[in-house]
Amino acid sequence: MIDARKLLDQFLGSQVPGMQGSVRDKAGDITRLAKDNPLLTGGIAAALLGTKTGRKLAGNAVTIGGLAAVAGLGYLAYKNYQSGQAPQTATPSEPQLLPPPAESGFATQPSVLSNEFALTLVRAMIAAARADGHIDDAERDRILGKLKEAGLGAEVESFLFKELSSPVDLDSILSAATTEEQRVEVYTASRLAIEPDSRAERGYLDQLAGRLGLPDALVDHIEATVSSAKVGL
Repeated sequence: MIDARKLLDQFLGSQVPGMQGSVRDKAGDITRLAKDNPLLTGGIAAALLGTKTGRKLAGNAVTIGGLAAVAGLGYLAYKNYQSGQAPQTATPSEPQLLPPPAESGFATQPSVLSNEFALTLVRAMIAAARADGHIDDAERDRILGKLKEAGLGAEVESFLFKELSSPVDLDSILSAATTEEQRVEVYTASRLAIEPDSRAERGYLDQLAGRLGLPDALVDHIEATVSSAKVGL
């Protein structure tokens, strides 16, 4: 069985060796690593999007792990939305994330959040990465070659090959999110995977938010929270 939590770490480039701490504090080091090995510093998303990644997680979001980052950012956005705050488009310092409280609905413990739903978050990120349609057969082969070089293992490679080769099954992603908190996490994971700098990507995220039934104000909070947690490479 695929360890979806580990795969989320690999997808986001979380827990990069030698990169603990603020990405801004280590900007020179991570820029050099990005040039030498984009997959290491940008995660699987770097292979999916190539030079389009451009930005990555900052602060302790890069060290706490992919699932905790998705849940933590989703929880922070949801909490601010419920409190009636205005979305924060900029912060004086990177958000310091902690695992959400067990009673919050964003809990990450295996007893609460299944491996299958963590895999749904991976599928949501892949779907977002494919939103602009730039992954044709040749691009898919290039991506899979890079992933094979990374030594992710045959099971993960097979899973990713299937996800990249098959039509996006958005219905199954949506149906797996059965609570409002899970729907927030699906959107947060999707937004983390890409920078929506094309009409197709922006349109996909808008469609996703609509089908998830997320209020516009909540989407604005998620967008602002994710943006504040990323820095340019």
